[in-house]
Amino acid sequence: MKHVASLALAAATLGPPFPAFSGAQVYEPLADSVRSALYAAVTDRAVPVLSFRKPEDAHKWLFEMSKRLQKRIPDRKERVALLKTVHYEATRAGLDPQLVLGLIEVESGFRKYAVSSAGARGYTQVMPFWTRLIGGPRDNLFHLRTNLRYGCVILRHYLTLENGDYFRALGRYNGSLGRAEYPNAVHAMWRGRWKYEGPIG
Repeated sequence: MKHVASLALAAATLGPPFPAFSGAQVYEPLADSVRSALYAAVTDRAVPVLSFRKPEDAHKWLFEMSKRLQKRIPDRKERVALLKTVHYEATRAGLDPQLVLGLIEVESGFRKYAVSSAGARGYTQVMPFWTRLIGGPRDNLFHLRTNLRYGCVILRHYLTLENGDYFRALGRYNGSLGRAEYPNAVHAMWRGRWKYEGPIG
């Protein structure tokens, strides 16, 4: 486990793209109350805004994250749209935006139209069964906002299920519960490449 973690940390700090661990969330029956709560979470259509206490903090965060993401997403407009949506959806779900950036790096390498061998889709590699379970059949998992909304809501659901245990929640997210490679890789990106010292909200 330590060896895997050290390899992931090295990849995060040295800079080369980390190989994607695209996996697949596993279908599990949900209680009606849980399904209703998740449905409400994915169908809210409030306009995404950066929720920082000070406008200058929002500018600094966006500027710094944009620099780090430039090689992966050269188009500035696309890059800023992604970052604003990541911050909004992560904050809305009670997640650290830096964690979500790390998850996207590992899951899809920031490829909007990524599809795993199991059929998981988009930036956060969401399995299509989630649209039937908690959303709507017309929800497009390649749509930026939709994909990030689902990804953040699902990760929050798994964190709640696992009483805040990130290792187990990330394992569930990737469909690799009990194995260390994926949680270690996301954690390394979260605390390495995407670490940010300033205010994030």
